[in-house]
Amino acid sequence: MGLIQIEGMEFYSFHGHYKEEQIVGNRFLVDLTIETDMSKSMESDNLKDAVNYQRAYELVKMQMEQKSHLLEHIAGRILEAVFSEMEGITKATVKVSKMNPPMGGKIQSVSVVITR
Repeated sequence: MGLIQIEGMEFYSFHGHYKEEQIVGNRFLVDLTIETDMSKSMESDNLKDAVNYQRAYELVKMQMEQKSHLLEHIAGRILEAVFSEMEGITKATVKVSKMNPPMGGKIQSVSVVITR
């Protein structure tokens, strides 16, 4: 087993509970960790035997382009897309962070982490 970690994917998206957030948008960071058996790809050195992390990024990007109210919803959609569109994934964890959330004070980020 091994881990593929795609860290710090940055998106400007229009997610949030408040109407203004869905109009103005905000900066989001996404981290995705994929657990997979890497024994075949370690031997073959061939992409067809590996989990293609470029495809994983594309799936995350597609989900970040769709508006949502909750970070939990975005994270759940990302995991659903990864598991339904890709093979060879044993386990995955996604972290979605909203930077500078409008919470009435100076806050670097708020995050949701979900594992499936």
